[in-house]
Amino acid sequence: MPKKEENIYQPLLSYIEEKNAKAISEIISEMEAVDIANLFGTLDDSQRVFLYELMDNDVSAEMLLYIDEEDRKEFLKNFSTKEIAEEIIGEINSDDAADIIAELPEHQQNEIIQHIDDNELAQSIVELLRYDDHVAGSLMATELVKVDHNLSIIAAVKEMRKQAEDMDEVYSIYVVDEQDKLLGTLSLKKLLTTSTSSKVSDVYNSKIRCVQDNEPAEDVARYMQKYDLFEVPVIDALGRLVGRITIDDVMDFIK
Repeated sequence: MPKKEENIYQPLLSYIEEKNAKAISEIISEMEAVDIANLFGTLDDSQRVFLYELMDNDVSAEMLLYIDEEDRKEFLKNFSTKEIAEEIIGEINSDDAADIIAELPEHQQNEIIQHIDDNELAQSIVELLRYDDHVAGSLMATELVKVDHNLSIIAAVKEMRKQAEDMDEVYSIYVVDEQDKLLGTLSLKKLLTTSTSSKVSDVYNSKIRCVQDNEPAEDVARYMQKYDLFEVPVIDALGRLVGRITIDDVMDFIK
């Protein structure tokens, strides 16, 4: 660990050696997951388990996304497939969950999926695991907000609220038809300035950039960079909306 970081983490390192759970909990409650991950890599296995168990599930699950793949695989040997499903997979987006599961032996993959209570999440992960590592489908998350073009604005808002409950951030609202084919996007400005009795089909923007799920990931990265896109929707061969890729997903792939 660089000397500057060692000075920052020294009090926490001391508390970990002393197993001072109260002091550790107070410190890590104010830390970002990525900073905890930097410290995590310097600890031995027993210390890692001790620190991990003091974190809230959402923080510990996010933290695991930032550590080295080999370290993560080794650390997960401390947990049963049921614990991995409940404490980690259920706390992160489908794309990150699929990435972690894909790193594990096939028999463990199946057991973890069977332990996932959220059937929709489990199905999404199964679908994502079918994609090759270097295509758009392997980068995408299936969590998104979409509305049918036939809905009224007020009905669309109600639908969006339900879908957004399971998402940390909402950047785009996608418009689809009855077969889930991507038609365009709906802006927040339109939602705020349009009569609630109007239909989505009257106000959505049909000009949209998207990628296909089997496109090479490198091409997707270049495409998003070229058009300065923070997020891009993903469609299948039939034009159906199947997911979304954010710039963070692309940066992780490049790294």
